[in-house]
Amino acid sequence: MSTPAPLVATPASANHLGLAARFQAIRHQSVALCQPLLPEDTVVQPVIDVSPPKWHLAHTTWFWETFLLREYLPGYQVFHSDYAFLFNSYYNSLGSRVNRADRGTLSRPPLNDIYTYRAYVDEHMEQLLALQDTLPPAFAEVLELGLQHEQQHQELLATDIKYILSTSPLAPAYQAAPKDRPSVATAPPATWLPVPGGVHQIGFEGEGFCFDNELGRHSVYVADFELQNRLVTNAEYLEFIEAGGYQDFRHWLGEGWDLVKQQQWVAPLYWVKLDAGWHRFTHHGLVPVDMAAPVTHVSFYEADAYAQWRGLRLPTEQEWEIAARHFNATAANGTFLESGLLDPQPLAPGASPNQCHQLLGDAWEWTYSPYHAYPGYHRAAGALGEYNGKFMVNQLVLRGGSCATPESHIRITYRNFFHADKRWQFTGIRLAR
Repeated sequence: MSTPAPLVATPASANHLGLAARFQAIRHQSVALCQPLLPEDTVVQPVIDVSPPKWHLAHTTWFWETFLLREYLPGYQVFHSDYAFLFNSYYNSLGSRVNRADRGTLSRPPLNDIYTYRAYVDEHMEQLLALQDTLPPAFAEVLELGLQHEQQHQELLATDIKYILSTSPLAPAYQAAPKDRPSVATAPPATWLPVPGGVHQIGFEGEGFCFDNELGRHSVYVADFELQNRLVTNAEYLEFIEAGGYQDFRHWLGEGWDLVKQQQWVAPLYWVKLDAGWHRFTHHGLVPVDMAAPVTHVSFYEADAYAQWRGLRLPTEQEWEIAARHFNATAANGTFLESGLLDPQPLAPGASPNQCHQLLGDAWEWTYSPYHAYPGYHRAAGALGEYNGKFMVNQLVLRGGSCATPESHIRITYRNFFHADKRWQFTGIRLAR
């Protein structure tokens, strides 16, 4: 591996920057994430869920070219006529494209051409941003969506790179482990925090950006419930493993139990049992499992089975958002992409047992809620209407962001969604009762 380059610390307050400066900072962050890689690393696609880093770099650039430059910059000439086919992701409105599972076959165009493509588009975007005062309001809306879209792909870059490197028998490190990381031997005991039930409002309100799936603020009723004040740790999850949790069908949903047998799951993704004990693959290579840190890379089925084994349950997304508002969740103490740690961090030993920690950052939290539309949701017309609405089936909602999420990208109402079997993201567990 090449010498790692530090991540660009784009501040959580980046939204206050001028649009041109914010555009440049976010675009540079994507490149910085790929700097530690060899060119060969950027073409690999081990599974359909993981896209090659080179494809991410090109697709995010295609987005700017397609939705802003071609639409709003007079006389703009596309960089290459084939790129619309190569780097469209899932926009049926925009024509045919390379199958998602075949993105790893794109050895051409070479990586250098993709960086040239990015520079070309960035140069023309600077020209377009200089004209922003003369453009219609729709321009600002699509521009903001483009910035948020690129930040989504930065999170995918971080997690896809981890998966790609984990498939190498050499178990290469993406970057060196931080030397000044504080050591926490044992996480503070989890405590139960009551949350009053009743009728509550959920969904986005106020100023700023949100995705359309957060809109439709509405009332929900929940009974009184309690939430654990921190995420489930690796040590706690290891108890489930050692108690035979992966061998006992009684804890599992039927589909999950079938997967356990078919895929021969015995632990979370990236865990490896060695003579020296349990290790896990990280961005820093293969290291001993940090028992105090939150468990991650578990599917919904594993999260639910663990909760069942404990005699507890996962929260619903309504409960999660109500609790996040009740406890005034902020990103202040969470671990995000900008930290460069690329791993969820243990809760500090002195953390208050009466506060709810790790709600934002560190690990996406599975909820027991299907990904459906809020009341009054209407899918937008055109290609951008394909952004969220068409995925509202057979997926579960996750909340809170992770250590790979840009800090300025997260908010309490953010609704992530994955199929129940997915494990390659930093997905974790918080218990409810």
